[in-house]
Amino acid sequence: MFFSLRNKLFLVFSCLLTIPFLVLSLVIPSLFTIYIKDQTQELTVEMMDQFSLYIDSITKQAEDVGQQVLVNPITQEWLQLETKQKDDDTLTTARLLVRNELNRLLSSMMVNNSNDISVSIFTHDGEGIWGDYADLEDNTWYSEFVNHNKTYTRSHKDLNQQSAVMRDLHINSHLIPLVDMNSLGDSGVIKVNFSTELIENALDKIKIGEQGNTFIVNEEGESVLTGEIKTPRGIVTNSLEKIKDSPIEQGLLEIEDDKENYLLFYQQLSVGDWVLMSEVTEEDLFAHPYQLQKSMLLLSFGVFLITVIASFVFSSSITNPLRELTKAMSYLENGDFNSAKKMMPTIKSENNEIRYVLQVFAHTIEQLKSLIDNEYKANIRRRNAEYKALLLQINPHFLNNTLEIMGGLAAQGKNKEVMNVSVYLGKMLRYSLDTKSNIVTLGEEIQYIRNYTTILQLRYEEALHISIDEDPESKNLPIIKFIIQPLVENAVKYSFIAKNHATVYIKISYLSNQLTIVIEDDGIGMSKDVIHHLSDDDDNKAKLNTLESSGNSIGLKNVLDRLQLYYGEQFSYQIESEIDKGTRITLNINYEGRGKDEESHNR
Repeated sequence: MFFSLRNKLFLVFSCLLTIPFLVLSLVIPSLFTIYIKDQTQELTVEMMDQFSLYIDSITKQAEDVGQQVLVNPITQEWLQLETKQKDDDTLTTARLLVRNELNRLLSSMMVNNSNDISVSIFTHDGEGIWGDYADLEDNTWYSEFVNHNKTYTRSHKDLNQQSAVMRDLHINSHLIPLVDMNSLGDSGVIKVNFSTELIENALDKIKIGEQGNTFIVNEEGESVLTGEIKTPRGIVTNSLEKIKDSPIEQGLLEIEDDKENYLLFYQQLSVGDWVLMSEVTEEDLFAHPYQLQKSMLLLSFGVFLITVIASFVFSSSITNPLRELTKAMSYLENGDFNSAKKMMPTIKSENNEIRYVLQVFAHTIEQLKSLIDNEYKANIRRRNAEYKALLLQINPHFLNNTLEIMGGLAAQGKNKEVMNVSVYLGKMLRYSLDTKSNIVTLGEEIQYIRNYTTILQLRYEEALHISIDEDPESKNLPIIKFIIQPLVENAVKYSFIAKNHATVYIKISYLSNQLTIVIEDDGIGMSKDVIHHLSDDDDNKAKLNTLESSGNSIGLKNVLDRLQLYYGEQFSYQIESEIDKGTRITLNINYEGRGKDEESHNR
């Protein structure tokens, strides 16, 4: 009971202190992750929109410059002269003049436009305004424009630029066909260049997490800026496939990899097939919530340990005194007041309910001990006196019959037989008058029965047959007095009520610490009601009055109650009886754990 109280205290403290921390350590980081995810998506979309506007402004400017160059008369005049025969010397001077005018035009456009915009013009055979393009078809940006109509190039370097500074820069270009406005023939390409660094500087402002990556790819998943994409190729490819199938131009994709989960924000730019992507792993984005969760879990574990220690100390202050109190109560239950007082716990606290309970129980022990000393022991002494007086009683009929036997034998001159009877009777009287102890050996009890049965057989002669089967191993076993004689007396008495002969069989056996005493007769037997009355263990009042009975013999009920009171659970018995056939009474005493001479000090 009290150990379960400790368990309950452990459970209550653990639930009250540990579970809230554990729940908070799981719920709060989850709420933070949701909040961070929503805020990250909102901020990222906003930054992407701003970046998209910035790219639109650059590309719009590049497109306007390209259109201005295309429709300019100087550009058209240069195109017409370049398409005419090269070996016509009359046009050489005109070509030089027009080239110089076109150079000044393009230079002025570069100066007047921001974002480091420059313009190159060249024909399909590789002749350009700033220089010729050898192996033009080997340039990736040119082949993608001609074959796939990609008007915006990936980042590259172009040596055919107006200045050395521009030649060293990475650029992206907007390509438009160089068309003769008169014949509408496609004769070349107008290449409007803008610095890749401008885009990358703006792109660097879009940053998610500590390890996040932001980049721009085309529909093949290739980077349109400098550097390599750090995001796994499979994530980029998978994302592009989902973007193609998606009806919206921007959004959030959650993609699972073998190792990590990725959050990928995307926006389809208005620049060709460019797609702006910003990627971050959940572990990186939610690093702080995860760290917070670990810290709170560690804190929960610490709180749990503190709770266990605190609940152990607190519950021990309650259950330990109660446990010691239960031990004291067990001693008190067995009547051991001294051990009960020694087991009484002590506590230091003055104002404590447990201390009050202990004080009340200690006072109760003193009161009970006083009552037992004054009342119970006096009652025990009175009952012992009654019991000893009862033991001194000899059946008057038996004594009268014995004296008649002695007189008859004397009248016949059988002096030897008279002496034998007087000797047997004297031994019985000495055995009965010895009231110093109610414990004897089984051998002494059997010898008393032999003396008793010898006198009975002298009286009934051939009509009575008594046999005793005694186990030699049982002679020294301690046993209480007068447990066999009353049963033998009853067997003889009730056998002669309906018959003119009687047979009594007594068997003593000792095996495996178990003493068995069997008294069997062929008398009138007992009814079931009588047997039931003898076996009624709940009739406590009858047991208390057993020793106060005023009968002339101790009787079967007396024997059973005495054995039950003395040996307790170590004693058992069986009564087998049939009307007019006889009775068999079996007494069993278990000596296991009890020394053979344990009670000999009482003698």
